[in-house]
Amino acid sequence: MEKRRASAYEIYKTYKRCQEECIGENKPADCSPVQKRKRIRIKKKVTFHDDVQIYIQSPKKEAPDHECLNPATKNHEANWLTNREKILKPKKSIQRKSNERSPFKKNLASLQLPFVGPSLESILEGIGKIADSQARADKLFEWLILPVSPSIFFSDIWETKPVLITRCNSGYYKGLFSTEVFHQILKENDVQYGVNLDVTSYTNGQRQTHNPPGRALPFSVWNYFKNGCSLRLLNPQAFSVTVWNVLSILQELFGSMAGANVYLTPAGTQGFAPHYDDIEAFIIQLEGKKHWRVYQPRMADEVLPQFSSPNFSQEDLGQPILEVVVEAGDLLYFPRGYIHQGDCLPDTHSLHITISSYQKNSWGSLLEKLLPAALQIAVEEDVEFREGLPLDYFSYMGVQNSEKADPRRQTFIEKVQRLIRKLSDFCPFDAAVDQKAKDYLHDCLPPVLTEEEKATSVFGASTRWENGHVKDLALRFKGKTKIRLLRRGIARLFSEGENIVLYYSLDNSRVYHKEEPKSFEVNSEHCDSIEFLINSYPSFVTVESLPCEKLVEKISVAKLLFEKGLLVTEEPCVCE
Repeated sequence: MEKRRASAYEIYKTYKRCQEECIGENKPADCSPVQKRKRIRIKKKVTFHDDVQIYIQSPKKEAPDHECLNPATKNHEANWLTNREKILKPKKSIQRKSNERSPFKKNLASLQLPFVGPSLESILEGIGKIADSQARADKLFEWLILPVSPSIFFSDIWETKPVLITRCNSGYYKGLFSTEVFHQILKENDVQYGVNLDVTSYTNGQRQTHNPPGRALPFSVWNYFKNGCSLRLLNPQAFSVTVWNVLSILQELFGSMAGANVYLTPAGTQGFAPHYDDIEAFIIQLEGKKHWRVYQPRMADEVLPQFSSPNFSQEDLGQPILEVVVEAGDLLYFPRGYIHQGDCLPDTHSLHITISSYQKNSWGSLLEKLLPAALQIAVEEDVEFREGLPLDYFSYMGVQNSEKADPRRQTFIEKVQRLIRKLSDFCPFDAAVDQKAKDYLHDCLPPVLTEEEKATSVFGASTRWENGHVKDLALRFKGKTKIRLLRRGIARLFSEGENIVLYYSLDNSRVYHKEEPKSFEVNSEHCDSIEFLINSYPSFVTVESLPCEKLVEKISVAKLLFEKGLLVTEEPCVCE
């Protein structure tokens, strides 16, 4: 009879127990011959794959900060047992003799020291002092994936393979979100079942949603949780200023909306069926731990899919390419199209937040904007596109005629192919990108202003009501007043027919598409000045340097943008 294969969780528990016993007795890691034999049997079953990377934090000073393992395992114990300085061959089991020294002992000491990076609070405070909002996004993302460098991530991992980043530091993401914050949100906000909160379960291969109608009050929500249901908060950025701030910064890095969901799972349960998503997913473990299995796309049309999948049964899945226990302070990333499922271990609950981006942000999404516009222009400008189709083309084209050996078929196909090639000459590339940019400005979150931005924008203007009169209402702008846009991507000029319109995201809702796109029409004589301000960011420029003919027009542009909240001054603006 074939011996039962140890599960990922059993391997993890065996490792932890051996580690604790050996450290408690001040013995080397392979202290017990029985334990050593168990570990050797486990390691013989570990398989590595090309398309997964595991980054293990090591405090060794001589080791590069961003060194990575090329492979990863079906069984997550390689997360602890693999020597991070050794690249293992893919899809080849590790075979060791019983007298061979295990990497377990070599890495044991290094695993005792956590990776201690800066706190989220200090990061947000520090990047608030950076002038360029794009640089703020770069700095925040760098912290999010430490000790992996962004350059390695985007060149080797992004859209291509999963990665697990372990830190042995449960408090690394402290302050981002917590169960206590979850409870306060339920108490203090109008959280609605099915709109803001889902109650789910996954048992015996069946995924169920248990949302009653109405408001999700703490008493009923925690009763569901106590009875084994998972809780999914759909838009935490609408309730948590910290999550809102993080996402609003990161969206400038991605050039695409950054969203989030929070998942709270009771111990020993699973809330969702296996599936893949249409977003790039960053799983940030906040509390407890969770057992994850990640699977490669099953076929070519599931690689980087345009839409999320339905739920899969366990029979639909092959072997996972990554099976890990993600602990608090760790990050798991996987691209869209990678099937995944997570279940909670028996000894603790799990709280994680999934940060997502790049939904419908592919070349295909751009071509959906570009090609219809190109065809319209081609039909208007080129008579060949307006010529009539052959009289009898129904008789030799179409599926029922696809196997006919008719020379007219080839002539017809070559004509269509030539017109398609010719279509590229009519593509309004910039106009199509503008349409994508317009969608982005509608999708994204409004910024969370720093104290300095508040003080130097209309939000810090000293206008007040006093003794029945309005005070300090007039803005004092002069030619030497230094100004700049509030953020790099806060606004963009668009041409709509005969009009020029400025779209902006400052007044967006924290709830996705709750408001209509925000815009206002711009006088044509002011367009050059607005474009000048957009291209000058993050530098301050004087009002008198704006490319308008008269100073009064320059001041008029500056006041218009300031009153809309899109402009800041180098010094707090004085009102009269």
